[in-house]
Amino acid sequence: MSDKKRILITGGAGFLGSHLCDRFLAEGYHVIAMDNLITGSLDNIEHLFGREDFEFHHADVSKFVFVPGKLDYILHFASPASPIDYLKIPIQTLKVGSLGTHNLLGLARVKGARVLIASTSEVYGDPKVHPQVEEYFGNVNPVGPRGCYDEAKRFQEAITMAYHTHHGLETRIIRIFNTYGPRMRLNDGRVLPAFLSQALRGENLTVFGDGSQTRSFCYVDDLVEGIYRLLLSDYPLPVNIGNPSEITIKEFGEEIAKLTGVEFRPTYQALPENDPMKRKPDITKAKEILGWEPKVDRAEGLRRTLEYFKDRV
Repeated sequence: MSDKKRILITGGAGFLGSHLCDRFLAEGYHVIAMDNLITGSLDNIEHLFGREDFEFHHADVSKFVFVPGKLDYILHFASPASPIDYLKIPIQTLKVGSLGTHNLLGLARVKGARVLIASTSEVYGDPKVHPQVEEYFGNVNPVGPRGCYDEAKRFQEAITMAYHTHHGLETRIIRIFNTYGPRMRLNDGRVLPAFLSQALRGENLTVFGDGSQTRSFCYVDDLVEGIYRLLLSDYPLPVNIGNPSEITIKEFGEEIAKLTGVEFRPTYQALPENDPMKRKPDITKAKEILGWEPKVDRAEGLRRTLEYFKDRV
């Protein structure tokens, strides 16, 4: 048995999970990726197969989790994360946030591992507080179409804190704001892949509502750095990780059109139910506790992401 620290990354074949596998391997960890491939893809991690310090388990954490040997850390990133997915598979989304989290907290307790769970800015719902601070309880419709994702993540936070306070488990909670970069699925329904793939195909860009709703986009490398720092910190309460540079969806469409060298021609569609009108993280805690803030500006991040998409559209 090597003396490397061992980390389990659920959702390891997904967009974020695969980048986390890369980072922790680079930091000298033995990485165990686990994914049921319902939204993840082996393409994201095939470059890691054959490494002695990497293993892949094809498993559904909602049902059962078993990992032999010691475990130092667990990152729970298994979950559909885009509206197109969780509207299609709402029950699996609820199960991975509830039963899956319960299974992983139990595993962490048995192994004496520290666990970090991936929560989301969606716990704030359509916010009445702007920018969103961690102390804000949110404005979520539990029975709306997005409730399956929002409430799964809110429950996930609640059970994680219960394990922390009741069992003394070492837990960390990250609230992730809009993130983008290579390995996003072209058809995952989120605004950035949608705009980029439409622009590259010469199609009109689909704008929901009048395009005045805002988002704040964080490049994946910055997010991974925030996750790494939070895992190794000693702070158990939720921390926002995201880029506070806010932009309207219409302005974002104009940026993508300019970047890809096409004319901005929007096609307007009705705004989905309970779609948040504002999204901007307050990252004061991340700065103070983790010494973290994003480094990659949107122009540079979009340029890198475009290179990835060009080969795939």
